[in-house]
Amino acid sequence: MKTLKMKFKYPFAEAGARLKREALNRPDYDPVSLFRWGNMLGMAVLKMLEAAERELGEAGQKAMIEALVEVGREVGRQMLAGLTLPADMEPIEFISAYASMINREVYASPEAPRIEDADHCSFDILWCPHQDSYRAFDCRVQRYLVQGMVEAARENFPGMDFNIKVKATIPAGSKVCTFQIFRKRPGEADDWELYSDVLAKKALERAQGTKK
Repeated sequence: MKTLKMKFKYPFAEAGARLKREALNRPDYDPVSLFRWGNMLGMAVLKMLEAAERELGEAGQKAMIEALVEVGREVGRQMLAGLTLPADMEPIEFISAYASMINREVYASPEAPRIEDADHCSFDILWCPHQDSYRAFDCRVQRYLVQGMVEAARENFPGMDFNIKVKATIPAGSKVCTFQIFRKRPGEADDWELYSDVLAKKALERAQGTKK
């Protein structure tokens, strides 16, 4: 496949190399501890977002979202730095490959990717690090990181723009998380950001309802 000719870079490559060299090679180091550490930080971000919404309202939420988007954007920029695409690569092949890189190497999630046709690809997340800790509504916190990675792709490859829709999630009771990705046409609205805005408004309503 032409996608194999692409070579994404690993984000945080220097830190990852140090991890392999100084921790993973140790006989007394349990790699599962990385999961516990990462899950703790993931839950901390969620609780910080909820606290900002509850105590600071829309301004607090906006500041948190902007920070998350910027982190995602930086991760995407690192992955795409210096990347060149084969001249005969179809946009949907790039989109599918980029999603797989994000799923497997950033979100540490095994997946089942599919290219459906020239304008449509999809994937199932078979296991998610947060699936036993997140409630269904909590998954929204990851949307802003993904938004930043999408923005990084637009910066580097504006002709490869795409829309993403979530069809099912494990925290909501599905066996897998299912995502559908479609090539975006010029001038077409961004479904991901629009639905993120809907969830953000709902989160503020919930936060203000629980504020004492």
